[in-house]
Order: sequence, then C-alpha cells, then structure tokens
Amino acid sequence: MFAKAFRVKSNTAIKGSDRRKLRADVTTAFPTLGTDQVSALVPGKEELNTVKLYAHRGDAVTVYVCGGNPILFELEKNLYPTVYTLWSYPDLLPTFTTWPLVLEKLVGGADLMLPGLMVPPAGLPQVQKGDLCAIALVGNRAPVAVGVAAMSTAEMLTSGLKGRGFSVLHTYRDHLWRSGDKSSPPSLAPLALDPPDLNEEKGSVLADPALQQDVRRLTLEGEDEASGEVQQRMCGEKSLSEASEDPGVRGLNPDPTDSKTLQEQMDELLQRCFLHTLKCQVKKADLPLLTSTLLGSHMFSCCPEGRQLDVKKSSYKKLSKFLQQMQQEQIIQVEELSRGVESIVAVDWKHPRITSFVIPEPSPTSQTIQEGSREQPYHPPDIKPLYCVPASMTLLFQESGYKKGSVLEGAEVRMIIINYAKKNDLVDADNKNLVKLDPILCDCILEKNEQHTVMKLPWDSLLTRCLERLQPAYQVTFPGQEPIMKKGKICPIDITLAQRASNKKVTVVRNLEAYGLDPYSVAAVLQQRCQASTTVAPAPGAKDGLQVQIQGNQVHHLSRLLLEDYQLPRKHIQGLEKAPKPSKKK
Repeated sequence: MFAKAFRVKSNTAIKGSDRRKLRADVTTAFPTLGTDQVSALVPGKEELNTVKLYAHRGDAVTVYVCGGNPILFELEKNLYPTVYTLWSYPDLLPTFTTWPLVLEKLVGGADLMLPGLMVPPAGLPQVQKGDLCAIALVGNRAPVAVGVAAMSTAEMLTSGLKGRGFSVLHTYRDHLWRSGDKSSPPSLAPLALDPPDLNEEKGSVLADPALQQDVRRLTLEGEDEASGEVQQRMCGEKSLSEASEDPGVRGLNPDPTDSKTLQEQMDELLQRCFLHTLKCQVKKADLPLLTSTLLGSHMFSCCPEGRQLDVKKSSYKKLSKFLQQMQQEQIIQVEELSRGVESIVAVDWKHPRITSFVIPEPSPTSQTIQEGSREQPYHPPDIKPLYCVPASMTLLFQESGYKKGSVLEGAEVRMIIINYAKKNDLVDADNKNLVKLDPILCDCILEKNEQHTVMKLPWDSLLTRCLERLQPAYQVTFPGQEPIMKKGKICPIDITLAQRASNKKVTVVRNLEAYGLDPYSVAAVLQQRCQASTTVAPAPGAKDGLQVQIQGNQVHHLSRLLLEDYQLPRKHIQGLEKAPKPSKKK
C-alpha cells in the first residue's frame, strides 16, 4: 500500500476527545495490550497528530503520528500497527517468518506467497482468514511487515504451502516507514529454537521438499548464483532481481560498530546542525534571531540527507535547554526580548568550536519533490510575458504583417513601433526623442480627451502606452517540456494571513500549481520547517485550485523556501511583506 509515495491531505494535532477515542479503539482492536501499554502507545501529553492521506492507488488512509513516527494507520475503519509500534510490542500480532531475500520484494509491493514461509519446529501460528499478522525474518523476531492472512492456517497446510499467503499492507523501508525517523529493526531473539541447519538431515524446515533444496542452494552458494525460480515461488512474481545488500536486511542493525545510544547520536546531530548553522547561515545582520527561527529556518536545513533532527529525542528534550548549554559554553548569548519569546542576541564566531567545525559536503540546494517512487529536483519555470494584438490596434501592426490575435514578445513590439515611426517619418526633426502622432497612433494609444491636445510623445512614453493597450499573455516553459502559452497575466503566488475563530493566525498560500509546485509537497516541507500543522484544501473561487494553510505567521519560512530553495523570482510572489518583524532589544 505504501510502496509508492502517498499524498498528504491534512496534518493536524489530535483533540483530547479524539485521543481518548483512539485509546478505546486500540484497546478493542488489540485486546492483548494492557492499560499501561495502551497509555504508552497513545500518550496523554505527548504531541499526537492525525495525518489524512491518499495512497498511490487512491485509498484514503488516516495515520496517527507520535513523536515524529507513525504508530498506527486506519483503513476502512480497521486499525493497523506500524512496524515502529511492533518493534515495541513484537508479540502484538501472530508472527510468521520468511527469508531475508524476500523482504526486498515485499518492500516493492509484492504479497507474501506461502512457499516463502519458514515453518518453525513448533509449527505455524494459528490464524483465520482475514486476521492481521506480522512478518519477521529468520533469526530476528522484530517484524518487518504487516499483512492480512489470505487463508487460515489449516488451509495453508492443506494446500501444501502453495499460493498467496498474506496481503501485505505496510513494510519496513516503505514510504510510511520513511515518514518516521527511518530507524532499523531492533535485534530480538526468536522465541522458539532457531530452525535446524539446512546441511543436516533432521527433518524438513519447509513443507515443500523441492523448495528446501532450492533454499539450501541459496544458503550455500550465495545470492549471486541463486535461481530466479525459487524467488518467484517465494514472492509470487514472474521476474525478481537479487536481494539488496542493505545492512538493515542482513543484520537488522543500523551500525553494529556504533556503540552510541540513539540519544547520544541525536545529541551529536543537534550540535552538528547548530554549529553548521552559525558558521554558514547566521550573520551578524540577522541578530537578534528568534530561537524558533534558528531551529525551523536554519538548523533543519543543515541536517544531513537521510537523517531527521528531533530535539525531543536528544538528552536536552527542549531547544531552550540546549541553547542554555551553548550559552554556558559562551558560544551564544540568549535573551528574552519579549515576554515568553527568546532570541539569540550575540554569537562568538571566533569560538574554537565554531572555527574548528568542518563543513560537510553540501547537498543539492534545490528542494526535491517526490513523484511516484523517484525524487526529482524542482527547477522554476521560465516565464516570459507576451502581448496579443487587439482589434483596436490592428492598423498599427498590419504593416509589419501582424493581425488581430497575433502574439508578440516585448522586444518585437518595440521594434515594430520604432520601424513604423521611422517609415512614416514621425520622428521629430528638432528633437529626436519625440515622436509625432499620426491618426493611427492617436486612435491606438491616446485617450479621447487627449485626441486634440497631445501631438507628440517621448519614445519611452509611446512604447509604454502601446504595451499597456495590448492584451496581456504569457508563456511558461518547464524544464524538459514544451512551452505553454496562456492569455492574461500569470497569477502570482499569493501569501495572506487570516484570523480563525480561535483567534489564531494562519498563513494561506495560493496559486502554487501555476509554477509547477505540488501543494501537498510544499505543505510537507513547511510542516517540517515550521514545526506546525498544515492543511491542503480547495481554494475558494478557484476552479480545481488548492491552497496550503499553515498554523501561525510562517511568511518568513515561505520566503526562504520560495526565494532561496525554489529560486522563484520575487516579482511572482506577493505577500512577503507580511513576515513578522524581529523583536528589537530595548
């Protein structure tokens, strides 16, 4: 279901009543969980968001996110745990075991076929058709997939373990997993004894003897010489590539040589992003700088590709505590310039920790937008203003071979007017900067009350008036695509501030689609940078248009995103002046 990118419709903080309802639903769906476990899974005080999205096949899914990780998802009123939840509660669901080489295909969207199951000495778990199940790999009890049984255990055995066993909904390394912190499965010892060595003749590990021989050959000869036929039987596909060399598939550990805890790693990442920000992005002219702006606009963008900065997962827990530590080390000075709002007012750029910091290799500056299963860098379109000849100006342009409806560029219009004036001897003999107006020019560019009073015009005034009388049009060219010509003026990206019923400000952005920007992708980026809830909804009065709404005044973040990351010209964006003014030290 999440093998390809999904489209986020909305992302909002959950209400207290909905939080209680979710706890009740979890208790009903997973009766083996105790009260304390349900409270830990759906905490009372930690931030919990409800994300409504559309999977790539159009399924409407609700995802519950806690601490930055998706913990549950709801499809057609059925509640399912994610792999992040199953790693904390590995015995929540009946667990079936398969081989590491099968995982690659499950991630790609394949269902699990019964020949791919490993039958433990204690036998298969007892399930009925339609039961929710977990799928783990040989040697590790940590589930790597969630699926629904296509038949009961009795039917599986009766079939000789042939056919489709499980419809897979979600896997480790799919796009739902990628929306979290992208951690790897923990190493959990299997409850039962490990399966017997395939070199020993102590009974069948697999129900299918022929498949047992195939797996023995896979184990002894290695994947490079493995037959595609056995993989086909395990995953139910006509053609399968070699299994990935992903260390998460092999050992199921992020880095066996790294003895640091996840909290220690997050502390290092936090300090790295902080020092990178001070050395490369923050200048003296930026001070005083809101601490929230430091994190949202600077530190997040300095995070290495493939990693996610989360202050809550560090030992500091809060940004204010981290900045207090940096102030104690005399790197920065923090003051409360207005009640409850802290700002950085001074930075010691000569501090040894800043001067000795080595800047990592820069990643591409263009914001990547996910499309399908690949990522493409966004490049702004080339926008060229054009002019259409109206009926009222046909006489002026017909001498140059143009008629009503002809489309011209600004330079072409200027050249036609200059040639017309010279050809008809309209350049003033005494002052070359003036052009005499003949009847055609009078009719085309003068107002009625000017017909008998204005006899001459300077060149710049003549050309400006002519361009104003032409009908506007524009040409948009996206990289690698044919130019598109449209009449009228291109609508700028419109940024407005609105006041909601709760007396809270929200930032609203419209017309992103005209510039090739996907509102859902922009909303996802802003949610991360602003650390605020975002919503995508139909724009009022705009046919098929969408608008992005972000909680709070986020114009500053939008300005950096549109101007610096997306490289859009400022003239095509309106509303940037609505950014909050930085607090000044009294």
